[in-house]
Amino acid sequence: MRCASTAGAALVLCAATAGLLRAQGRPAPAEPLPRFASWDEVNVLAHGLLQLGQGLREHVERTRGQLGALERRLGACGAACEEPRASAAPPHVSASLVPHGEVAPETLRSMQMQLKAQNSRIEQLFQKVAQQQRHLEKQHLRIQNLQSQVGLLAPIHLGHGLTQPARKKRLPKMAQLVGPVHNISHLQRLPRDCQELFEDGERQSGLFRIQPRGSLPFLVNCKMSSDGGWTIIQRRQDGSVDFNQPWEAYKAGFGDPQGEFWLGLEKVHLILGGRGSRLAVQLQDWEGNAESLQFPVHLGGEDTAYSLQLTAPVASKLGATTVMPNGLSLPFSTWDQDHDLRGDKNCAKSLSGGWWFGTCGHSNLNGQYFHSIPQQRQQRKKGIFWKTWRGRYYPLQATTMLIQPTVAKAAS
Repeated sequence: MRCASTAGAALVLCAATAGLLRAQGRPAPAEPLPRFASWDEVNVLAHGLLQLGQGLREHVERTRGQLGALERRLGACGAACEEPRASAAPPHVSASLVPHGEVAPETLRSMQMQLKAQNSRIEQLFQKVAQQQRHLEKQHLRIQNLQSQVGLLAPIHLGHGLTQPARKKRLPKMAQLVGPVHNISHLQRLPRDCQELFEDGERQSGLFRIQPRGSLPFLVNCKMSSDGGWTIIQRRQDGSVDFNQPWEAYKAGFGDPQGEFWLGLEKVHLILGGRGSRLAVQLQDWEGNAESLQFPVHLGGEDTAYSLQLTAPVASKLGATTVMPNGLSLPFSTWDQDHDLRGDKNCAKSLSGGWWFGTCGHSNLNGQYFHSIPQQRQQRKKGIFWKTWRGRYYPLQATTMLIQPTVAKAAS
């Protein structure tokens, strides 16, 4: 059959791919190994494997549908064949399917049992393909994380020359780091965050390398203003990045720091480091109106599900129905890790993206990006919204989130 040959070819391709992956764990051959694959080549391989898994998944779904339709037809035919005069083959079943000397209903029951067995095997194959696809998605996330680590080898400040005297305090480019690792102690330390970079004299916004206490260096996008240096932790502007990501992606970060991106919960927690901080939220609608909010926050670690601690007045403005005297603690939630305050609903699944959802209705700046406002209300609530400004059912055009330690804490 054509379907069988297609599935067989796909399975052979899957087996060959798995064999190649297992072969990577064998001892190295005697001859010199070829050069390492570039990041682009690794990405092409990862995307190819993901597309292969998706193709197999769609093929299995189509095959299951065809078998289900055939089984229903055979069931209807079997009922007709059980009539007293149904000794001959039914008109919908070929005469070759009914051997001489056998009763048609018995043949049909046998075929139905074979179809059920085949359907069970297809279900097992579908589960294996889905499991392999999940593994590939995790590998893709690891590739992205490795790419971000390699990005640390980029210049300290991309796209700008060292012209101002204050910038001499910055660490030299990574290309100039030669010698053993222990020499790193003789080099000048990196700034802890964008505010510290501002205090060192930097006044130009852009990409910089920072190193919070107890952390490896990483790149951040700094915005320098009259009231200090702000670290941008989120930006939505054109829908170029999918924000409906699992927990590990929100923990590590994703996207392009110069475009749409999410810095990563762990990085934000390292930057704040338990210090009192301010969160700035900048919103823009499709009519050109803008709104800017600032409020004090604390962010817990992963053991608290990166809970965002808000003061009572701010929590009330965000639509919280029950606020303790010391404020409100909102854990972060994604579709695969539900920590919201609703016991009867997974807000991330019901809406979209990962966020400090609370009771689902007050805000979600990581929702689905809409280039035009959907007609259906059920669809609109999956978008980017801030209820106390434009309402829950108005999907915003652009958002930016920034953090800055309070001056008193930053100076300590």
